[in-house]
Amino acid sequence: MLEPLRQGLPPLDPAAASSAASCALPARLEAVREARHFTRNTLVQWDVGDRFDDVCLVVSELVTNALRHALPTPALLANEPEPPVRLHLMRWTARLVCAVRDPSHQGPVAGGSEDFSAESGRGLFLVDSFADSWGWHPLAGTLSGKAVWALFRLPAPSSSPYTE
Repeated sequence: MLEPLRQGLPPLDPAAASSAASCALPARLEAVREARHFTRNTLVQWDVGDRFDDVCLVVSELVTNALRHALPTPALLANEPEPPVRLHLMRWTARLVCAVRDPSHQGPVAGGSEDFSAESGRGLFLVDSFADSWGWHPLAGTLSGKAVWALFRLPAPSSSPYTE
């Protein structure tokens, strides 16, 4: 799932992630709040507070886009055995990736609105502004749909100020 993250960056080995967490999200707009809550709790556990606001904003936008633009009709959703949207958080020493998986095969499309005071159409602009990089790719194998991801660089862990 992380192959596109390798473009222009040092290699990211999914198996080398120091921490990972994911949650399934129901097909309703309240899932955005659930995703923020899950992200907040996970980042607190991982002690990654420096990028907290940026990450939560981007997670909100990615989940909102998945719910609004990537889900099949409600009748088709009723036949799905599990929730159609899933949030993944993965942390390496100096990087954090959030990825939202959804059942659509179509890539995200920017709203194209130049009116930044508009109520909608700014989601991907915000993702681009707050994440260090982002992208999407189709899923393969037994997974169907796509993943839209955002990468955040984390500050290097500081060494202890105490010397012995």
